[in-house]
Amino acid sequence: MLLAAGALQFAFEKATLEGKLTIGALLILSLFSWTIIITKIRQLYIARKWAKRFFTAYAASRDPLEIKRQNGDYEGAPAFQLYVRGADELEYHLKENPVPIRGKSRISTASFEAVKLVLEEAAAAEAIALEKGMIVLSTAVAGGPFIGLLGTVWGVMETFAGIARANSASLTAMAPGVAGALIATVIGLLVAIPAMFGYNFMVTTIRGITQELDGFASRFANQIEHNYVDNRPLSEEIKSVNEALSHRILTAFGRHLPPEPPEPRSQI
Repeated sequence: MLLAAGALQFAFEKATLEGKLTIGALLILSLFSWTIIITKIRQLYIARKWAKRFFTAYAASRDPLEIKRQNGDYEGAPAFQLYVRGADELEYHLKENPVPIRGKSRISTASFEAVKLVLEEAAAAEAIALEKGMIVLSTAVAGGPFIGLLGTVWGVMETFAGIARANSASLTAMAPGVAGALIATVIGLLVAIPAMFGYNFMVTTIRGITQELDGFASRFANQIEHNYVDNRPLSEEIKSVNEALSHRILTAFGRHLPPEPPEPRSQI
């Protein structure tokens, strides 16, 4: 380890100005990369932990709005954010566009389509939030080695140019310059390798959470449809509307329908 540190120090001291600038750029990229790795690992850990708690609570509920009405709080779970937006949209339609059926409020099919659209938008927004910052890791993985290689090639070019000007091709004259050039590639690989492992781990985890979100959105919409959507046949809906309209007309005029006249008796 000490030998490696000594070799890196010697190579850095012999690096050209262009090589040192390349190493500086790689170190800045590494700083951003490690920041994303640490932040995303913490974010994904919290998301997994709270998602497990939320799914357990939701599975134990009998009504799709039970957690919302009980003021349940699972802020760390992406599925909970989706649930809150869907529940808020459902409650809005139950309040503003209700369909009364046997003393209970339901929503129309058109309102249900609006709720499903909100669920889809929420799922997409949570997926984007989970993937935020991943472009930095992919850049470090793909660009780190190439940036280092650029510094190495540039350093080797400067070394050979200096040897040509000095008319000396000895190993002693070449070694410091080549060592100073190769350190850029080493730093590039040290930046790319941790970013590659972190990126692969996080992409797999995010993909799993995203699939959970899609599955929960479908299940939540299905339970809303079973509990709160007016799925009566069209004929029954028309009959119900006619009855409600008749009741309003009678109430407005303040009278009831006259009784049916008795049937005439036949004379023998």
